[in-house]
Amino acid sequence: MKAEPGDMVLFNYIGRFENGEVFDTSYGDLAKKNGIYVEEREYGPMWVTIGIGEVIPGLDEAMIGMEAGEKKIVTVPPEKAYGMPNPELVIKVPVEEFSKAGLEPQEGLYVMTDSGIAKIVAVEGDTVSLDFNHPLAGKTLIFEVEVLEVKRSKETGADVDAHH
Repeated sequence: MKAEPGDMVLFNYIGRFENGEVFDTSYGDLAKKNGIYVEEREYGPMWVTIGIGEVIPGLDEAMIGMEAGEKKIVTVPPEKAYGMPNPELVIKVPVEEFSKAGLEPQEGLYVMTDSGIAKIVAVEGDTVSLDFNHPLAGKTLIFEVEVLEVKRSKETGADVDAHH
């Protein structure tokens, strides 16, 4: 049974950059091996409804037409992933904002703000530049996807019994 938009798909994945570095995966052992394991996260196959934007467009489109047991490697350009970096999402704030909170701003660190997570991209004198772009913006991503199960959505009418 090929997955159609609206169907639920159970899948595992490995996300890599073009240089082969793993940045995300549903396999816990692989996450540990690549130094990206997060304690609070649940690893294992994920259910997603395809065709409605629950995952990035490139991954969504790739799973349409796949069947249980099928594996696929898909290259997702930034336009179908997290978009291109938006220069308007880089904001300069006074360094006092950090000292008031008892923090020492350092380039490369991620900080939680009232507006979400930002990366400190520059510390110049009394100004700190914060980048609110998604960390994967502008990157081409390569996903190895394995579909384990496909559940037909009720809306397609496939599971509806006309006599009841």
